[in-house]
Amino acid sequence: MNELSIASIAELGEKVADNIGQVIVGKREEIRLILTALLSEGHVLLEDVPGVGKTMLARALATSIGGKFSRIQCTPDLLPSDITGVSVFNQKEGDFVFHPGPIMAQVVLADEVNRATPRTQSSLLEAMGEMQVTVDGNTYKLTRPFLVIATQNPIEYEGTFPLPEAQLDRFFMRIRLGYPTLSEEKEILQRLQTAHPIEEIVPCTDLSQVGHMQRLVAQVFVEESIRDYIARLVHATRSHPQVQLGVSPRGSLALMRASQARAALQGRDFVLPDDVKENAMSVLAHRILLRPESIMRGVTSEAVVDELLERIPVGAEPTS
Repeated sequence: MNELSIASIAELGEKVADNIGQVIVGKREEIRLILTALLSEGHVLLEDVPGVGKTMLARALATSIGGKFSRIQCTPDLLPSDITGVSVFNQKEGDFVFHPGPIMAQVVLADEVNRATPRTQSSLLEAMGEMQVTVDGNTYKLTRPFLVIATQNPIEYEGTFPLPEAQLDRFFMRIRLGYPTLSEEKEILQRLQTAHPIEEIVPCTDLSQVGHMQRLVAQVFVEESIRDYIARLVHATRSHPQVQLGVSPRGSLALMRASQARAALQGRDFVLPDDVKENAMSVLAHRILLRPESIMRGVTSEAVVDELLERIPVGAEPTS
């Protein structure tokens, strides 16, 4: 397939999802969200308990698109240079030589990102936001496609450094895998009895096709009423009585991009209201900072998003 079209993105997306499905049992919707983030050139915060397949999902995605995978184990003693790379003096050549860090890959897994110090966490910001890293005054461009999948355990807080709002906002989506069902767990036991399927999967596309898909997704048509709906959803988070800090303009842009990607993955060159609704929770919830008294009452950001989706109509509101 040399030339891709919007219609062919759906077919290719299914192939990638099926390929990942050889390693990750079930979780079809979560895989679709990961592909949505990839096609939107966004990054993912994968929040879940240990052992549900977060690392395998990232490895399977990298293999499926023919890209390089790297894993960063975040610990309190991890330095920014351990992520970005370091310049080392070469005595033979009489000059400094840059040794790239693990950030120089197509799919980067930052495991337990909240265990790294704020200084080290912030070293990811430039890479995630500007597709480059700066080391010793020199700037190095990252190769597209580039996807950071950061994981954190939502239960264990001892010895962690919570991600600040500025860094949470850099993540395009927050996704939770959850435990497998009983039947899925039985299938996992059967598949992994003799060998791990991650060693058997092969690429089903390449980096140039993924790049082409990303460019096509940006061209998916978004009607004015859909943009209005997205804007009203985001604005409503800023005036909600339970919310201290609402969604930023970066969040509204992310919701539009995610809606475009979902439409393309379904073979459409135009966005429907359902595309917005299906992505709203993953894109908006982690960007909402609740008031302390709301947290004490058990209110969640997911509940706020659900309420807004129920309350705000798709059609434009009448002007007063």
